[in-house]
Amino acid sequence: MTTTTSSPPPPPSPADAAELAAEIERLGEKLTSLREGIGSIIFGQNEVVDQTLITLIAGGHALLVGVPGLAKTRLVETLGTVFGLEDRRVQCTPDLMPADILGSEVLEDQPDGRRAFRFIPGPIFAQLLMADEINRASPRTQSALLQAMQEQRVTIAGHPHDLPRPFHVLATQNPLEQEGTYPLPEAQLDRFLLEIDVGYPDLDAEREMLLSTTGVTEAEATQVLTAEQLMEAQRLVRRIPVGESVVEAILGLVRSGRPETSELPEVRAQVAWGPGPRASQALMLAVRARAVLDGRFAPSVDDVLALAPAVLRHRMALTFAARADGVGIADVIARLAEPYA
Repeated sequence: MTTTTSSPPPPPSPADAAELAAEIERLGEKLTSLREGIGSIIFGQNEVVDQTLITLIAGGHALLVGVPGLAKTRLVETLGTVFGLEDRRVQCTPDLMPADILGSEVLEDQPDGRRAFRFIPGPIFAQLLMADEINRASPRTQSALLQAMQEQRVTIAGHPHDLPRPFHVLATQNPLEQEGTYPLPEAQLDRFLLEIDVGYPDLDAEREMLLSTTGVTEAEATQVLTAEQLMEAQRLVRRIPVGESVVEAILGLVRSGRPETSELPEVRAQVAWGPGPRASQALMLAVRARAVLDGRFAPSVDDVLALAPAVLRHRMALTFAARADGVGIADVIARLAEPYA
C-alpha cells in the first residue's frame, strides 16, 4: 500500500503577492480606524477589543469571561454598530428554553379556512448574537446553540433553517457566582475560537471612563465596515501565507498539551484531557487574523505565543490532584510555550 503526503501550496506569483499585500494594507487601515472608534467607547480593554476583533475577522465565536460591569455588553453592541451587523442579546437564565432562542412553529388559520404551521424565528436569527451569562442556561438550552455555532443553521420540527451570514456568537460568563450555573460542555467550549479574559481597567483608563461616561453626552459608535466587507476580510485571512516555523510552533504547542502524547512529564501528570485538532485550526486562523489586525503580511511565532492562552485554556482540563496542588491552566500553557519563547 502506498501513502501520499500533502504538499504545501505553491507560492503566489509576484503579481498575486502584490495584490494580496495591497488588500491586507487596505484592510489594516480600516481596522485601525475601527479600533480607534471602539477605543473611544470601551476604555482600558485594548487587548480584549483586539482579541474580539481577531475572533470576528477569523470567522469564529468568542467566550468573554469577567465579572459584571466591565463593558462586555457594551462591547458587543459597539461591534454590531461598527461592523454594520444586526445584533441581538439573550439573557440566559435557568428557565430559558431552547425555543426562546431558536424560535418555534405556531398553528395559524389561513384565509381559505385551512390551518398551517408558521415558523417564528427566535433571536438567534441575527448576525451577531450576545448570549449573556451563558453558563446560567440549562444544558438543554446550551445544546441548542451547538448546531448553530458549528453549522450556522438550526433544525426545528425536523426542518433546517439557515442562519444569516455572517453569524457570530459572543457569549459572556461570570466567573464568580457559581450558584445556579451549569458548566458548559466540552463540545460547546471547543466551538469558541477564543476564551477572552476580561479584567479590570488600569487607573488612567478608569479615570477616563469615569469622566467620559458621567457627563452630558457620551461618544457613540459609527459604522466603519459592512457585513459583506467583514466576510471579505474573513476570506482574506484564509489566504494569508503562514511560514513553516509558525506551523511547527502551532502543532508542537498543541500536541504537547495532550497527556497521551506529550513528552513533558508535568503534562502527563497534571492534564486530564488536552486540546484537539480544532485547537490547531483555531490557532492558525487567529494568528493570521492578528497579523492582519496589526497590518502585517504574515504571522510570526510571537503571534502563536500571544494567542495560545486564549485558544487553549478552555480546551484543556487539569486533574484533581493538579488542582489540589494549586496548579492553574495558565501555568501549564506557559510551560508548553517555553520551547518557542
